Amino acid sequence: MEKNRGRYIELNRTTVESAPDSLEGLVAELHSISADDKLDMTTFVLKIKAMILHMENKARSSRLRSSFYRQLASSSIPKSLHCLTLLLAEEYSINSLARSSLPESHQVSRLTNTSYIHIALLTDNILAASVVVSSTIKHSKCPQNLVFHIITDKKTYFAMHAWFALHQVYPAVVEIKGLHQFDLSTRFPSVVETIKEVRLSKSVYGRYGGVEREVKWLESLKPSTYSLLNYLKMHLPEFFPKLRKVILLEDDVVVQCDLAELYKLDLRDNVIGSAVNVSQTEDDTTLCIDPDKRLDNYLNFSNPIILNTPLGSEKDKCAWSWGVNIFDLQAWRQSNITESYQFWLKKNRESEFMLWPMGSLPPALLAFDGFTQAVDSSWLVSDLGWNKPAPGQLISNAVLHFNGPAKPWLEIGYPGTHELWRAHLNSTNEFLRSCAVIGWSTR
Repeated sequence: MEKNRGRYIELNRTTVESAPDSLEGLVAELHSISADDKLDMTTFVLKIKAMILHMENKARSSRLRSSFYRQLASSSIPKSLHCLTLLLAEEYSINSLARSSLPESHQVSRLTNTSYIHIALLTDNILAASVVVSSTIKHSKCPQNLVFHIITDKKTYFAMHAWFALHQVYPAVVEIKGLHQFDLSTRFPSVVETIKEVRLSKSVYGRYGGVEREVKWLESLKPSTYSLLNYLKMHLPEFFPKLRKVILLEDDVVVQCDLAELYKLDLRDNVIGSAVNVSQTEDDTTLCIDPDKRLDNYLNFSNPIILNTPLGSEKDKCAWSWGVNIFDLQAWRQSNITESYQFWLKKNRESEFMLWPMGSLPPALLAFDGFTQAVDSSWLVSDLGWNKPAPGQLISNAVLHFNGPAKPWLEIGYPGTHELWRAHLNSTNEFLRSCAVIGWSTR
């Protein structure tokens, strides 16, 4: 607090909030001071500080509002997609063709035949699943070798099954499994444990101050934060006990390359192969090209629990990401990766989310540490839902990952992404036209 000829000038919350928000406003305020109440240098400096803080607070509030509306838009389900789900669920109940076996009986053996390329997808988004499958088949040199395994939740299962039963993916094969079709309580106790932990974390996440309030607020709006399917990808060995390898695709990708070479990749006794964007320096050390992909953007390295892990001294190391990953399921079964993942989920909740804001990737980075094989970064173009695509990115011979709020099926998607995504949908399809799915993005 500063004293000035009978006036007290204090830099507090009230002073900052009442400060002018422009230089012109400050000049006007200074001119209004009476001649008897002269302004000394200390008061002048405090008024400038108050104005700057006020302007910073307004800018921060504006950015937060912008992020909030963007996240809110990304978390909502477009009416057209909701309509499609209801329409297909009804079709499942009245149309025997929509209930046809997937795959057909003479193709069932492919589901466990390790000579085929097996691709897993966990999603409750029917159109997104359709685009992933369609784009993968389109860019495959031998689509007859592809087997898609789609796992969804109970509320989406009937509509998802109807869509793929009525829209064959020949010559590839697809199976649709709902979580309710797995005997979770008796055959998959580990899956049940993860489900319980995710639900418990979800119920208490907003109560703690372990992460900044605004961060938790925005994170809670992201569908991926609370999506159960997003965490259950850590149980691929249990869901597919007879498979040796599997490629995992996220539902917000468009595949523009042949995945056969990725499937053949030698993981060198590791469990997961993931694209990592690094460069080699002159002294043979690796440098993370994108600073936002460093581990310290995912894990709280100021916390001793993280510091005491094997990753504790590697905060500048490049993190891998979801999008497209190849897994050696046999090697995974011989490890304790899933148990480690569950340990870290629980540890983060018990720490009141001081280790990272709730999400599925940070505990996976810890659990897979020491089991990861870096894959050439050219396989994956990511962050297309966070940033406007750079020239040439959308025509890359790669897997395009629209991680971030601006999904290509939402109106907030960036220019060019709508058309690219819609190119894998049939514009004459009666279901899509009935629900106005086709054409909405051009309005």
